[in-house]
Amino acid sequence: MSWETLYLFCLASTLLALAPGPDNIFVMVQSMVYGVRSGLATTFGLISGCLIHTSLVAFGVSALIQQSEVALMILKSVGALYLLILAYKVYKSEAAVSIDTSDQPQKSYMALYVKGFMMNVLNPKVAIFFLAFFPGFLFHQQLSNVKQFFILGLIFMLVSLIVFSTLAYLAGKISNYVKQQKAAPIVLKWMQVIVFVAIAIYIVL
Repeated sequence: MSWETLYLFCLASTLLALAPGPDNIFVMVQSMVYGVRSGLATTFGLISGCLIHTSLVAFGVSALIQQSEVALMILKSVGALYLLILAYKVYKSEAAVSIDTSDQPQKSYMALYVKGFMMNVLNPKVAIFFLAFFPGFLFHQQLSNVKQFFILGLIFMLVSLIVFSTLAYLAGKISNYVKQQKAAPIVLKWMQVIVFVAIAIYIVL
């Protein structure tokens, strides 16, 4: 068992959860406009959706890996390439963080939970990302791949839950700080690029 691999997975998951994206921005907007509980309800919905993607990747990828070690290497290579493409897209994008707090109809906590869940489940990019991200962090030679994928999925969900909940709680202060700091969007942009490239290199090596 490789504890170092799990530590690296936790670190990578934390950096990915912190990187600005539609999910954590949506959580922050709900918290700023309607309060922390609204942000937390959205967070729980998003995290619940990850369980669906984890299950699909666990059973689908594990079956593929069992057939061939070459398939695992191909999967890792394709995953690394996908992460590099994501890094390139972020690099070419404009360095800006947009937090829109314009008038939005208030929704119940259950409605926000369902919206967060559906946002995650119906986003094909999440499934593709899991497919690219998880195979590079298999950590145990004796434990079945299915169990390892579920463990990684649960760790990813726990880390994301902690990060997103913290963002929901501190949304007001964080958003004001980001708006006031001209260099913040550039820092956040390059943080995404570095994280994607670093994980891609790790998966290949």
